[in-house]
Amino acid sequence: MGYLSPPPSPQPVVVYKDVGGLVSDYEAMTEAYRRENREVRLHECRSACTLALSLPNVCVYPDAQVKFHQAYNEITREADLGVSAKLFDSYPAAVRARLGTLTRQYKVLSGVELISLGMRNCLNDDKTLIAKRRQPSSPAPTAVAAVSPGTDSLHEIAQNIRVAVSKALAQPEGAPPLRVAAPDRSPVTLRAGETATATLEAPLPPRRPNFEAEVVAESTPAAEPVRLINGAAPILQAATFVPLRDDAQRVRLVRAEE
Repeated sequence: MGYLSPPPSPQPVVVYKDVGGLVSDYEAMTEAYRRENREVRLHECRSACTLALSLPNVCVYPDAQVKFHQAYNEITREADLGVSAKLFDSYPAAVRARLGTLTRQYKVLSGVELISLGMRNCLNDDKTLIAKRRQPSSPAPTAVAAVSPGTDSLHEIAQNIRVAVSKALAQPEGAPPLRVAAPDRSPVTLRAGETATATLEAPLPPRRPNFEAEVVAESTPAAEPVRLINGAAPILQAATFVPLRDDAQRVRLVRAEE
């Protein structure tokens, strides 16, 4: 992230590597950070980026590299002493004393040196932030449902239901005894105030027919004599049907001709 491309406010501006540029652009951005009291954290910062050292809310990391040199004209490539003086005057007094003057060659101060000169250490802020994040948050209050004195608990409600059901099933005094069929089909006599817990059985289905029983066929009544119309001749003789029993003991009716 560069000095001129900050994240959305109010997040801190972390300068990982900025090689500098036009001093006018960096002056405008520096004044914007100053108005917002924006925090700027430096890793590697060169040339016009060193204006960040003039901010009240700036810090450097111990492994930071801050490189200083004279400003120069972009077209003629000659040093601009007036702009270089403005850069130099913006630095803290201890930094100016360490640098002495600005030259065309880089002068490099490490983060450790700058911290020893009074610059704020970014790691201290990071450690404080990490410690705050690691602090256990206070547990949320446990929601407890308040029970009013007139409200029955679930146990009391269930007990009241059982009592009501028992009273509903109980026989009133003076009523005739209730006879209930027990599982063995023997009647059980209940007295007044007693309840029945016997299981009532469903009626048994009707018995299935026994096909193995011997089937006795009734004799077929004698057939009436056939009366022929005058001039007609008999085609079939009188027939009778007698029951026969096959191997499966089922009755079949067969036609027997005389």
